[in-house]
Amino acid sequence: MEQSAQKRELTVSTEKANVVALLFLIPVIILGIGYLLIWAPHLSKDAFKNLFLEWGFWFLPILLGGIVVHELIHGVTWALFTSRGFRSIRFGVIWKTLTPYCHSKEALKARHYRLGAFMPAIVLGFVPIIIAYGTGSVGLMGFGMIFTLAAGGDFLIVWLLRKTPKDALVEDHPSKPGCYVY
Repeated sequence: MEQSAQKRELTVSTEKANVVALLFLIPVIILGIGYLLIWAPHLSKDAFKNLFLEWGFWFLPILLGGIVVHELIHGVTWALFTSRGFRSIRFGVIWKTLTPYCHSKEALKARHYRLGAFMPAIVLGFVPIIIAYGTGSVGLMGFGMIFTLAAGGDFLIVWLLRKTPKDALVEDHPSKPGCYVY
């Protein structure tokens, strides 16, 4: 990386990222209401009760597995745009706040960084919601809503990058949610 490049830090505290992520409850609730307006007349009266009974035991494994897959999606996407591939990707957990993370050790173009930040929301959130709208699946709707909310911190990082040119270099911050922009 060129030494003369200006380095700008775009970060937030983990606590603030988690609080701002809660704001994404509003659009997710709106999506849920839209789903119910379409599908409630077609669902059995026990549809939600049955979902909780079926998911009861599996909820925690599905949630934990989804969190792992969420981080893997970041890593796979970013690895496509690094010179060393998956060797440039690191995973971990900030234990103080129980926040899992994926970190690229290489700088990425802003457009690639944004794509990697958005991909878990697309794959685990939006796609299941779209399928649920089309099929009426309560389980997929719940899954999509949960993992759209789980991407709230990612949406915040992309928001921080909103004025960053698409070809600017973006480097993950090594210890905070956010990045450096060159």
